[in-house]
Amino acid sequence: MSVDQSDTARREPGQEATKEQKTQASGDPRVGLARDRTDMAVLRTELALDRTTLAWIRTSLAMASFGFSMVSFFRSLRAQAPTAEAVRMHQGAIEFGTGLLVLGTLVTALAGFSHWSELRRLRTGQPLDSGKWPVSMVLALLLALLFMAGLWNLFAR
Repeated sequence: MSVDQSDTARREPGQEATKEQKTQASGDPRVGLARDRTDMAVLRTELALDRTTLAWIRTSLAMASFGFSMVSFFRSLRAQAPTAEAVRMHQGAIEFGTGLLVLGTLVTALAGFSHWSELRRLRTGQPLDSGKWPVSMVLALLLALLFMAGLWNLFAR
């Protein structure tokens, strides 16, 4: 009877082999250590994904709060000096602030979806892939479009 068969005979059905049994079965004591290191690497990757998602949430909250702050600042400017220019700037701030709020919400949704799909890939053993359009590229492109639309709106009137 080989080592694998004797270990299987000693275990009950459905019972996982212990580290010692796995090491004895393979004949190499480094197998158990490599398995432990792989488990720790998966845990570190999961924690890194969590940190990245939290950073994206912080970024989206900062964008949304900047949008609110802009509207509030130009509202107070309009209240102090109700000129046509102040009214125009306040209206532009409302549009730009709304754009930042929408963009912040979109980035939060994209970050959540990205986090969910990467965790699913990690847990099923599939290779991790950021894809053709990572969240950072999408955010940069959308921010550039929002700023260009804001500048166009500001100078086209």
